[in-house]
Amino acid sequence: EVQLVESGGGLVQPGGSLRLSCAASGFTFSSYDMSWVRQAPGKGLEWVSTITSGGGSTFYADSVKGRFTISRDNAKNTLLLQLNRLKTEDTAKYICAQSRWYDNSWYFEEWGQGTQVTVSS
Repeated sequence: EVQLVESGGGLVQPGGSLRLSCAASGFTFSSYDMSWVRQAPGKGLEWVSTITSGGGSTFYADSVKGRFTISRDNAKNTLLLQLNRLKTEDTAKYICAQSRWYDNSWYFEEWGQGTQVTVSS
């Protein structure tokens, strides 16, 4: 019954901003690390960012570091991603995922359906 529902995507010009949300239910949200991944059309999944269960540590892909900010509100079972200074190459479906750290890698156990971000002039 794990459910992850993303929202906040849309069409934005290069240099613009969006805030994505992920509403979580069906599990103890505060006990899990959470991640954002993305998938561009015709391409594979790309890891974007992870936040630890209590929000104490964050991790970012080099491609988004300094532009995106991951956060969470455990009281509201919500994961957020602030996207600033967007580039055309950020165009993708953005998906939130329940995460685990195993053997020096992140693994994603439950996924949402995603929300589309399109960056175009």
